[in-house]
Amino acid sequence: MPRITLTPSRIAALKPRARAYDIRDDKLPGFGVRIMAGGATRYFIHSQTRGKRVWQIVGNADSLDVDEARSRAAAMQAALRRGAEIPSSDGDALFETVARTAFRRHERLWKAGTFKVNSSYLDNQILPRFGGCPIARIDHADVRRWFASLRATPAAADRSLPVLSVIMREAERLGLRPEGSNPCRGIRRNRRKGRERFLCEDEIRRLSATLKAHADRRPQEVAFIRLLLLTGSRRNEILTLRWSDYREGHLHLRDSKTGPRTVWLSQPARTILDSLERKGAWVFGSSRNVGPRSTHWLETLWMRVRAEAGLADVRLHDLRHTHASVALKQGVTVLAISRLLGHRKAETTLKYTHPADAMVRDATETVGAVLEG
Repeated sequence: MPRITLTPSRIAALKPRARAYDIRDDKLPGFGVRIMAGGATRYFIHSQTRGKRVWQIVGNADSLDVDEARSRAAAMQAALRRGAEIPSSDGDALFETVARTAFRRHERLWKAGTFKVNSSYLDNQILPRFGGCPIARIDHADVRRWFASLRATPAAADRSLPVLSVIMREAERLGLRPEGSNPCRGIRRNRRKGRERFLCEDEIRRLSATLKAHADRRPQEVAFIRLLLLTGSRRNEILTLRWSDYREGHLHLRDSKTGPRTVWLSQPARTILDSLERKGAWVFGSSRNVGPRSTHWLETLWMRVRAEAGLADVRLHDLRHTHASVALKQGVTVLAISRLLGHRKAETTLKYTHPADAMVRDATETVGAVLEG
């Protein structure tokens, strides 16, 4: 990191770059100025005291003379060496302030559902611990203790950690923390037993027979469940399906978890859609046809169907897993299955391919028998 004697003229001559950068003062170790990409400049201290690295904003260069800033920085460092609490500065932003900025910035990047869920984790898991804390003073040990305190709710801890990381990256972007100081790095998420569930051939037959028995009385609900199994789509993708999305033998989804995509339909899936009555814009419209059904629409039937089929531990989302596992058993490549499921990356599809273990075992026995003679 460059070091110069900071003076008003030298600071004024510093030009913004594509990314924020720091210039250290060679008169006072640990004191420097950060030049933001937008042109703002901030004095800071960054030093190690009593085995702990400290970063804190001293003040804004446009309102604070460099000599006064250097004096304040020296006083802050002396207080740190004594173990005293250092006073807050104008630039010592509170955690919740940066969190609000980060969420405003990501509102256009996250899906509405993701934004709602992440807001819930912020309010319930993160703010109770870090609200009121200067964001520059939160270190790795603080995050580790917070994460450990959520051990009773491991799923919430795992989902909250990336949200906290986003806020910390925003603090770096704003120049409120040093580059590369994200305290969430190195925190290992909880090991949880995978929830992936795949129906075997006998279970698929039982499910199909049970659905057939309910088809006359609950045709829409049965059609919905069968489409989940036949397309591997997510529940909301089918729930929000419009008739205008079904054309040329495909589903042209306007939006999904990974953006717009095309779902290729098999003949059985097309037959189901062609058999449904078109009463309005939505394939599975509400009673007044002003929008799609609610997510609770078919829960009663699904609970009954899985009980009658002996599939009490099966979730609707497991039908998506089953679609992928059947494709894999039929020799479809992971890349093709990734396209079927609408994954951005083929790596995401790998968690759906656990049946490959059984395929490898069968292949081993087959090859062994042949080679044995």
